[in-house]
Amino acid sequence: MAENTTLASNFIQNAIDEDLRNGKYKQGIHTRFPPEPNGYLHVGHAKSICLNFGLAAQYGGLCNLRFDDTNPTKEDVEYVDSIQEDVKWLGFTWDERKFYASDYFEQLYEYAVELIRRGKAYVCDLTAEEMRAYRGTLTEPGRESPYRNRTVAENLELFLGMKNGVFADGERVLRAKIDMSSPNITMRDPVIYRISHTSHHRTGDVWCIYPMYDFAHPLSDAIEGITHSVCTLEFEDHRPLYDWLLESLGFDVETRPRQIEFARLNLTNTITSKRKLRQLVEGGYVRGWDDPRMPTISGMRRRGYTAAAIRDFCERIGVAKGNSLVDVAMLEHCVREDLNQNAARVMAVLRPLRVVITNYPEGQTEHLLAESYPSKGGQRYVPFSREIYIEQEDFMEEAPKKFFRLKPGGEVRLKHAYIIKCEEVVKDAQGNIIELRCTYDPDSKMGGATAGRKVKGTLHWVAADTAVKAEVRLYDFLLQTDENGETPADFIAALNPNSLEVIENALIEPSVCWTAAGTHYQFLREGYFCVDPDTTPEHLVFNRVAGLRDSWAKVKKG
Repeated sequence: MAENTTLASNFIQNAIDEDLRNGKYKQGIHTRFPPEPNGYLHVGHAKSICLNFGLAAQYGGLCNLRFDDTNPTKEDVEYVDSIQEDVKWLGFTWDERKFYASDYFEQLYEYAVELIRRGKAYVCDLTAEEMRAYRGTLTEPGRESPYRNRTVAENLELFLGMKNGVFADGERVLRAKIDMSSPNITMRDPVIYRISHTSHHRTGDVWCIYPMYDFAHPLSDAIEGITHSVCTLEFEDHRPLYDWLLESLGFDVETRPRQIEFARLNLTNTITSKRKLRQLVEGGYVRGWDDPRMPTISGMRRRGYTAAAIRDFCERIGVAKGNSLVDVAMLEHCVREDLNQNAARVMAVLRPLRVVITNYPEGQTEHLLAESYPSKGGQRYVPFSREIYIEQEDFMEEAPKKFFRLKPGGEVRLKHAYIIKCEEVVKDAQGNIIELRCTYDPDSKMGGATAGRKVKGTLHWVAADTAVKAEVRLYDFLLQTDENGETPADFIAALNPNSLEVIENALIEPSVCWTAAGTHYQFLREGYFCVDPDTTPEHLVFNRVAGLRDSWAKVKKG
């Protein structure tokens, strides 16, 4: 179980507290996380995972993992496996309580038969298009199906025929008999079973009829003894159907599940629609579900976001009743706060410029002490030699007055090392700067006679003969937003063409050698980086997790 499971007080907790005061759910609090295995989980699902598992932990209860596998045309074992990995990575466990809606197919079928026997369901022959026409509108009531008044015996025979594969896909459906004049369109005789001659990833070809989500979900909750079915706000209109099914089948109001809705997570610059994310993957706009630009949990994990940071973010945004837009800068702030404490410091030069220190002994290498974790202590050795590299942007030949990095005749301190002075600029035939020639003050390193001498600029660097070459991937937001922070309707057209920049010849100090995928570093003055799974012993690959600038922290201070 994740360490941080304490939730700030919210309206869901208030509802649970009220239920407990009224003597309901004496069996204890029991929640569930019910993903559909038709894609990878995203950051919005992370909020639901933290909420459902967190509520169970707070009340000393249980939380199930249940796969809503009722639509075999879109489901795959790949998604089942990825969902389990994501939940575990976030720090939660379901112990032995992993279930599937398909575990209950026989039981759900019997419930449907019982509804027919009670005169609360009927087989309908209308096509999908005809049903839409009969359904009515928000201002006009629907019309009853001409098949609505079939006898119980006829409905039982037809439904058995559906189960036995007598009819083709779409030829008939089973509908709940509720109220075609209801102001809530969801209650206008919704479909609860449809025919689909599709092999299921768990049950194979045993079934050719499958329950609809709105039918399977409340009954699966009831079967498992769920007390509080916490779901996102788009299911608010479905709650009357949830309750109607449980009531119609005689479940005790004191013990049956209660549905409570909360606002889904909407982030700026972020797509939180599984359907749209699938379009990005299948359209080749990203490299896969775990592309570090994707807001999937696997994508965030690969980029280098930590589970602790995501849990912290979910805790901070809280649980609301109304939809709102959260600034993605808040998520990045949580990531920075975690990595600032836990990422080792190293020096890396992304766009190298050679510097030759002309008065430093040729062939000499010394190892200088540098701190690794400012908050936790620890030191490392950094090699220093006559030839080093600095960032190209840290030198300017014609520098403005307030440019405190290196310039002709100017001095800077090399981090953990010496003060150097630029004496000469070397250019190629095209006039491009290819090398700087500098001198150093040998007494200016730590412990030296001039160690306390002040200069205004401090640069990071790497020694030329020991630096490790690496590929560095710089990520920006995948999605651009409009002036109000909203996602444009045509999200493909709004994709950021500069969401990925690959630097193939970055140079990093040798302490990063032989590090495994998932290891985090702060590259001094550059940002937070993580070793990518593409890394091999011969080829290091780093993803930029986040830059050092924290816009959210500035917003909070303002």
